[in-house]
Amino acid sequence: MIGRTGCAKTLLATSGKGGRLRLYRAAVGLLASIVVLATPVPAKSWRITDFNDNITVNVDGSAVITERISLVFEGEWHGIHRTIPIEYPGPNGTNYQLFISISGVTDGNGGKLKYDSSTSGGSRDLKIYIPDAADATRTVEITYRVRDAARFFNDYDEFYWNVTGNDWPVPIDHAAAMVHFPGTAAGSLRAQAFTGAYGSAGHDARATVDGADAQFETNSPLSMRGGMTIDVFILKGIFKQPGALTKLVWFMGGNPVVFLPLVTLAVMFTLWWYKGRDPDPGESVAPMYAPPAGISPAEAGTLLDDTIHPRDITSTIVDLAVRGFIKIEEKMDKGLVFNQKDYVLHLLQKRQDWRDLAPHERVMLENIFVGDATEVRLSNLKNRFYTAVPVIREDIMSALKSKGIYMLDPESANGYSIGAAFGIPMIFAALQFFHVADFLSSVPLLIGCVLISALIWWLFARVMTAKTTQGARTQVAVLGFQEFMNRVDADRLKIMPPDTFEKFLPYAMALGVEHHWAQAFAGIVKDPPSWYAAPGGYVPGMAFNPILFSSAMHGMATDMHQTFVSAPRASSSGSGWSGGGGFSGGGFSGGGFGGGGGSAF
Repeated sequence: MIGRTGCAKTLLATSGKGGRLRLYRAAVGLLASIVVLATPVPAKSWRITDFNDNITVNVDGSAVITERISLVFEGEWHGIHRTIPIEYPGPNGTNYQLFISISGVTDGNGGKLKYDSSTSGGSRDLKIYIPDAADATRTVEITYRVRDAARFFNDYDEFYWNVTGNDWPVPIDHAAAMVHFPGTAAGSLRAQAFTGAYGSAGHDARATVDGADAQFETNSPLSMRGGMTIDVFILKGIFKQPGALTKLVWFMGGNPVVFLPLVTLAVMFTLWWYKGRDPDPGESVAPMYAPPAGISPAEAGTLLDDTIHPRDITSTIVDLAVRGFIKIEEKMDKGLVFNQKDYVLHLLQKRQDWRDLAPHERVMLENIFVGDATEVRLSNLKNRFYTAVPVIREDIMSALKSKGIYMLDPESANGYSIGAAFGIPMIFAALQFFHVADFLSSVPLLIGCVLISALIWWLFARVMTAKTTQGARTQVAVLGFQEFMNRVDADRLKIMPPDTFEKFLPYAMALGVEHHWAQAFAGIVKDPPSWYAAPGGYVPGMAFNPILFSSAMHGMATDMHQTFVSAPRASSSGSGWSGGGGFSGGGFSGGGFGGGGGSAF
């Protein structure tokens, strides 16, 4: 009995020691966790201490640029991205492209750095790997050649270059640039510099000219997203502008083959036969006295050629006005010499009444009347509304697809065509690479085959979109309604409802027949529409003229399109030098070629 009691006491003592040991270990673990969590994480940041460009501009307008970027890294980093824009808007809606070739990337002491080069979003992206970029100061030196860096105008030439770019997410402590021009430019240069965020006209930088050289240097650090842009005016006769033949040789240089047209024909015909053919609607075009049910003006205009035109978007504004959602007031603002036309859009319906609108109509109203606004001037939408245009286009196309109009919608059709455009040359490149055949023996034949192949590709690409049977019949109905608007006679209109003119005016604008539609109502429509207010109102006793009103709508649509697509982006136009060589004070930070920015990784 005593033995059993002693054993029990021994077991309890042993169990107590084990429990206290486990409790001790748990306390130590908890304390260690608290210490680890409380230990501050090392700060990680980076910045640019110096951005220095050395630029040599040649007599043909090309330039060799060496960028020397000094960076300070805190924490562990692996390198930087340097992005350089290569696509810019050109005149008359064209694109202007910089031809850039990278010569090398070094560490500033001649040691080569590994980098990856890619092009996306209209920019050349250099992903540069920097060894040991941890709590250190490093230098990256990028050398590249720009084939078409200068710009040529009637009265002068110009070198307008964004040195640093305005897309760096960190400050730049100091920036400078030295630009060397041909010796004959001495005495003919004028220089200026712009600093600050994109669009700024600040001049917090020095610009000096010494003979045929121009030097620029910032006076103060550049803030995040700030940059320095330089602008040099050059008298005509210094540069030799590349001729059209040279540009054509650059563009056309050596890729097609003898069998390229035949292969292009086979590929595109096969794609069209199996994917792009429209079904037979089973009916022909005949005059229709109303648009297809459930099809908005923008959708009707898109169905004509499977493309969303500017008139399809602007016709939506008029349609919303006709339906009582907005009122359009034309204003004539008096200026010192000339009067300036503008339009005031008044919101008439509450936002909760927008629920039944089509998505593209809601997007349009939401981006015109932002917040609680109920009255907006068209001019105030400039450089703001452009962000909504892609969404509106997407919503219009999505609505048509949801209504069962397309079997192969325009975006998918473009994908097939673009895929063929890339895939066909790749076949011939592979055959050339493996020496199966020599497709480069005759340059004249090469050029001829490219032109023929491009023509074949284009002819099929423009008809690649395929509609469903319902879509084909809807298109026939739209064409019939367009024919009615073109050929309608006064006798027919007299028996139609009084509001026919303004009710179908948005469709006439989207279908491009508003002038014919207005002519048919001359002498029939007497009262002006209530949703449009002309400057000074209408004169009592004078008959309403639909033709003049239609012209006013056409002019308004043009103004709206220009406002809707206006965007704050750099262009290939001049900065503001006057033709006589004087300085007019134009230009801004972020203007001109070059620019871009970068980031660290």
